[in-house]
Amino acid sequence: MGLKSTIDRYGSMAVSIHWLSAILVLVLIVLGFRAAGTVDPAAKAALLRLHLPIGIAVLVLTALRIVWWWRFDRKPDPIAGSPHWQERAAQAVHILFYVVLLGMIASGIGMMVLSGASPIIFGGQGAALPDFSKYLPRAPHGIGARLLIALVVLHAGAALYHQFGRRDGLLRRMWFGE
Repeated sequence: MGLKSTIDRYGSMAVSIHWLSAILVLVLIVLGFRAAGTVDPAAKAALLRLHLPIGIAVLVLTALRIVWWWRFDRKPDPIAGSPHWQERAAQAVHILFYVVLLGMIASGIGMMVLSGASPIIFGGQGAALPDFSKYLPRAPHGIGARLLIALVVLHAGAALYHQFGRRDGLLRRMWFGE
């Protein structure tokens, strides 16, 4: 498997970014909802100490992925026999992933900047965490999290449909090996 994609499968760079991003996004979703549901300030700060750097890692991976596709690589051709509407739907879901991820990152940064919570979270000075719901970016961050879950379910469902329903080898294209 080469670094770049071929007409029938993704290259190692795209595969690595995809699966690392997928794992980190799932971790972010779990950490975010756990932090939102935690009333203990120390426990919430501990969860956010993990959530924030992972969010930054997802930002870097997303930017790398966009630059990779834009400047260095091309995506494989569509699976033979796929209906046009499925290809369009897949493109729409991928674009929505980028929009929602970048929106989540922007709203997360906005919450940290507006609330001044970063020194409290990372400084461990025992100061009380702010009530994030009082800051405008909190609502879009929560909506974005739910949209992200819906996109993950839709994306994974489509991949499983291709793998087990159509049996067209779609998942093999986005995995390591020949």
